[in-house]
Amino acid sequence: MIVKHVSDIAGTDNEVDTRTWDSRRMLVRSDGLGFSLNHTVIKAGTETPIWYKNHVEAVYCIDGEGEIEVEGDRTYPIRPGTLYVLNGHEKHLLRAKSAMTMLCVFDPPLTGKEVHDAEGAYPLAEA
Repeated sequence: MIVKHVSDIAGTDNEVDTRTWDSRRMLVRSDGLGFSLNHTVIKAGTETPIWYKNHVEAVYCIDGEGEIEVEGDRTYPIRPGTLYVLNGHEKHLLRAKSAMTMLCVFDPPLTGKEVHDAEGAYPLAEA
């Protein structure tokens, strides 16, 4: 059994704080579950280009408002209760009108230390 509180992750190697988001990686690859779970706050007034070419991500908005603009498709509003899944490895822009608290599930699981590369992707962890 695994029991953690989001405050346990603050200030550890499993918290990654960038210009546009702060992510506490609650479950990571070393937990051995086959997926990872992040508690992420997207900072108000920011725009982040993302392309998870190596991962599938499911995102559930708990708090805040913004939008996701999918390249070549359309823009979708995000508010509490919104779920979106990037199951087609879609390139997108994530915009936060206010700070947005999100739960993010990744497959394959993250190691806990990833940051976006120049393409907006996370690298694939070595086996």
